[in-house]
Amino acid sequence: MKYIVISTLLISLVACAPSSSQDKPNNHTLAEKPQNFNDYWYAGEAEITSYKLEQARYGKIHSGEAVMIFVTEPFSKSKQVKLDDWRDESADNVSVMKLNMTKKFLTGIYPYSMMMSTFTPISYDQYPDPFKVTTSSQEWCGHTWMQLNLQEKDFRLRGFSYFESEGDVEVAVPNVMLEDELWTRIRFNPENLPTGKIKVLPSTFYLRLRHQEAKPKVAEITKLPVHESEFSTEDHVIYKIEYNDRTLTIYYEPEFPFTILGWEETYLSGFGNPEILTTKAKRINSIKSAYWGKNSNKDREIRKELGLGVE
Repeated sequence: MKYIVISTLLISLVACAPSSSQDKPNNHTLAEKPQNFNDYWYAGEAEITSYKLEQARYGKIHSGEAVMIFVTEPFSKSKQVKLDDWRDESADNVSVMKLNMTKKFLTGIYPYSMMMSTFTPISYDQYPDPFKVTTSSQEWCGHTWMQLNLQEKDFRLRGFSYFESEGDVEVAVPNVMLEDELWTRIRFNPENLPTGKIKVLPSTFYLRLRHQEAKPKVAEITKLPVHESEFSTEDHVIYKIEYNDRTLTIYYEPEFPFTILGWEETYLSGFGNPEILTTKAKRINSIKSAYWGKNSNKDREIRKELGLGVE
């Protein structure tokens, strides 16, 4: 029994740990990555960026917080989960960049807590599609869950919800560009970002909040350098994804590590008589941290550095 306990403890200790310099993918190339990519992303730390959030919901704008956590880690291609043994040298071990993106905001008396995770292979010349996306939402009415898994020809979508019309579903979704993967594509090398008219599966956050089916839509995607905006007084880039009913604009720095400065998302919000509103997120701060080891009460001080509330 004690061996089982010890094994469980070891797994829990490394559960959030990222790839280290010893875990760089040696059997998969890192095509078209900046020269300092490995030094930054395989240093045994995650990058945590906090944002001041203004979220459109129920026809109103609600204040809150958003956080993006980017980290590389070893991933099982066959099981589509993080490998317990990060030393696995088999072909099943593929290095991915994981993004955990969270949103927390209040709507009147009750809170929303949302999280989206993407798992995108670092070597996108060999693995051009994300392996997996998961999204959950919790609020006082109930909670929902959506998961996309890459298959040979398409994505397998499973969805669970307390809404009758969105109940337990399992369908195939065409293998198109996922809006949720564009965040990590920016961090790889934005020179490779797609532009033009492209079929895209909209954000899983958006699909959940607007109660829409997971169906690809045609989007016009543009990229434009700017000298100044409300998101930065320094040179940066605007990356815009325009659908016929929604626009997402991402602002990011043009130099490595291509920090995401914020975003705007405009669409109809509310029921009955919806209004066109814009969700907005502005960067507060970014840090590199092995946060999975920062779990004592004294470590709450780090949240102040990020400008986040102490809960």
